[in-house]
Amino acid sequence: MDKIKIYTDGACSGNPGPGGWGAILIHDKREKELSGYHPQTTNNRMELTAAIEALKALRKPCEVTIYSDSAYLINCFQQGWLESWKRNGWRRGKNKTEPVLNTDLWQELDGLMQTHKVTWEKVPGHAGVDYNERVDQLATEQIRLARQ
Repeated sequence: MDKIKIYTDGACSGNPGPGGWGAILIHDKREKELSGYHPQTTNNRMELTAAIEALKALRKPCEVTIYSDSAYLINCFQQGWLESWKRNGWRRGKNKTEPVLNTDLWQELDGLMQTHKVTWEKVPGHAGVDYNERVDQLATEQIRLARQ
């Protein structure tokens, strides 16, 4: 099984507002950059979209490590939120009555993770991590290009 490193980031100008996402897939010495735009979204939706689109780009099952500076994304997996949400019928909160935000994207991401062995790693944001800085540039560049 191929081992892939993926760096992802999402950005939003206003929240909600126009948003962009970026991802870099790394396999051996090869790198592939992906990015996209949405005219009206939230930062969290762009963070999720970056991970989804990166996993969709893989052509076969892989062992994947996804690096992100998004606590929203990383904590979901490192703290077991996803499994809890699924057990609770995609509800959250003290009494499990509040719907999980962005359920559509979490469900899509969960489905993609059934194909790949995925681990999640938190990286510090805007702290000089080269690939993390690059995916941030990809995401914000999409917003800038859409405004032109």
